[in-house]
Amino acid sequence: MNPGAVVAVSRSATHTFSKPTTETITLVEGWGVEGDAHAGVTTQHLYLVKKDPTRANLTQVHLIQQELFAELADRFVVRAGELGENVTTSGVDLLTLPLGTRLHLGSDAVVEVTGLRSPCSKINAYQGGLMKALVGKDDDGSIIRKSGVMSTVISGGAVMPGDTVRVELPEGEHIALEVV
Repeated sequence: MNPGAVVAVSRSATHTFSKPTTETITLVEGWGVEGDAHAGVTTQHLYLVKKDPTRANLTQVHLIQQELFAELADRFVVRAGELGENVTTSGVDLLTLPLGTRLHLGSDAVVEVTGLRSPCSKINAYQGGLMKALVGKDDDGSIIRKSGVMSTVISGGAVMPGDTVRVELPEGEHIALEVV
């Protein structure tokens, strides 16, 4: 399998829906994106904090594949960071990766995929009808969530556009991703 690439990186120090792109981000082991509102050992997602503030943070780094933007282009204009992701990739089908997949971002950083992001109603406030476009059904009628994957930081390091994305599949039985 050819490696993918990092197309853009984003972060926001506040709980904004979209995150501005930047030249580089630093991933911190067990924490997330340095300077991002969603970084922490326990969940920082406002909705999840209300439910259980002690919950482990399985959403430290949000990744979306750029190919999604092309798929949406006939009805919506969506750019890197605008759906709240920290890392925009190309060349890797993130949604089909099994639980526990490790993504090597650049020379040092490694994240482990923890699950799918479930699109929330704020997406429709951003662009009307976008949430429906991000949730589909496969041939069996199963729901497909297209708004990226969540991960935790296994090994820290700088990540920037142009870095490679190398996929390391977990050993043993592969378990399909669920919403985290």
